[in-house]
Amino acid sequence: MIRSATLTLQPPLPPLAENSRLRLFSGSANPELSQEVARYLGMDLGPMVRKRFADGELYVQIQESIRGCDVYLMQPTCRPVNDHLMELLIMVDACRRASARQITAVIPYYGYARADRKTAGRESITAKLVANLITQAGASRILAMDLHSAQIQGYFDIPFDHVYGSPVIIDYLASKQLSDIVVVSPDVGGVARARAFAKKLDDAPLAIIDKRRHAHNVAEVMNVIGDVAGKTAVMVDDMIDTAGTICEGARLLRQQGARQVYACAIHPVFSPPALERLATGIFEEVIVTNTLPIDAAHHFPQLTVLSVANILGETIWRIHEDSSVSSMFR
Repeated sequence: MIRSATLTLQPPLPPLAENSRLRLFSGSANPELSQEVARYLGMDLGPMVRKRFADGELYVQIQESIRGCDVYLMQPTCRPVNDHLMELLIMVDACRRASARQITAVIPYYGYARADRKTAGRESITAKLVANLITQAGASRILAMDLHSAQIQGYFDIPFDHVYGSPVIIDYLASKQLSDIVVVSPDVGGVARARAFAKKLDDAPLAIIDKRRHAHNVAEVMNVIGDVAGKTAVMVDDMIDTAGTICEGARLLRQQGARQVYACAIHPVFSPPALERLATGIFEEVIVTNTLPIDAAHHFPQLTVLSVANILGETIWRIHEDSSVSSMFR
């Protein structure tokens, strides 16, 4: 089920003046989200040609003058990650060469974010490499949503605005009037995120799932820290990839006596076999946002998709108007 976010942002945006220097362009990764953001801003997406040559090379051409404009390029670096990342770099370079005044890369989902540090010898810190690529291409500012690791902001030597999609999920959960909620972090690393989430849900109690990861995309759940018996467990994470961790955690919560289990995540990466795991009925509902596109054929009855277009649109407007972004989340 796809729902529009009920989050209301005040004050409402005035219509853009015809001579506004704000320009919004969309890459190919998630054009539906870009269209929603454009509607929120009361403007059209800028015209752009994208094509692929016979050998696989990408081509981008901006089809209107952007000289002296503040340009915002919408492109999550999702599957296929390398293609969408390269397309973003080419878009940035095209805008730089077209004499844009400021180029903001709007990245609702930042690919390679999990490679944010060395965990073994002779590994690349790919999150930093991607930051270098985007900066060197010519971006003058970054707008990203719910980074896997907040330290990635420090990998950039240009201004970075980090925003959150959790308000739309919290608003949706509040509308359901669930009782006896306990917010559950699927691992120790997500405790800060879950604690902030629980605080917004009337200071709901917190539980933590202790797990041990033995390999990439492989995790063994160990035990639950906290009381979940007879409660509505709301599992909170930044993304759902293969869904192995969150589904194993849900089974453990059921074994510990949880009455209902909900899964909440900002980024629905949904790498195989995530859909098969999530659709087994172990969750009452799987609540995600539209930072990444989800093909209609991959929807399942328990899935709810909320839109973050209003948050991104409001943030773009505030950046353009030199207004505070952080005050949106207070």
